[in-house]
Amino acid sequence: MWRPEPTIKTGRLRKARRVGQKNRFTMTSSLKLIHWLPRVICILAILFVSMFALDAFAPGLTIWQQIGDFLMHLIPSFVLIAILIVGWKWEFVGGVILTAIGLGLSPFIYLLNHNRNGMTVGNSLMVVLLINIPFVLVGILFIVSHFMKKNQLKTKSNKVLIS
Repeated sequence: MWRPEPTIKTGRLRKARRVGQKNRFTMTSSLKLIHWLPRVICILAILFVSMFALDAFAPGLTIWQQIGDFLMHLIPSFVLIAILIVGWKWEFVGGVILTAIGLGLSPFIYLLNHNRNGMTVGNSLMVVLLINIPFVLVGILFIVSHFMKKNQLKTKSNKVLIS
């Protein structure tokens, strides 16, 4: 009996090769953890970055100026949400983008805090660690998840061909 079942790469339905052959991809518990961990960490990191937009509300401004400033401060969060959506669909691409953003913006954030705000070297490095390292970690986890799923799918297809 033919039953369409989801595939790992696209989530779309496709026809099984032979009648009775199951084309099901089941995740192990470690693969489930690696699958969901980058998504949850990225959502929490975006919420953390979004929290800094709340400084747009100041008593001396009109409500429209405050809303405009608030939306302007949320632009990095909107960009990060778009990258998370890309990573959710294509893990490898999202992982590379998040890792590149995390590593690429580190010197800029360090210099901004050290020179403009007059922070010490240690404080500037701590700011870089708090803001950028979660995105580097998420990028690496997305890449690891991609390759773990690819290897498990390859192993699963080899077992089906052998038996």
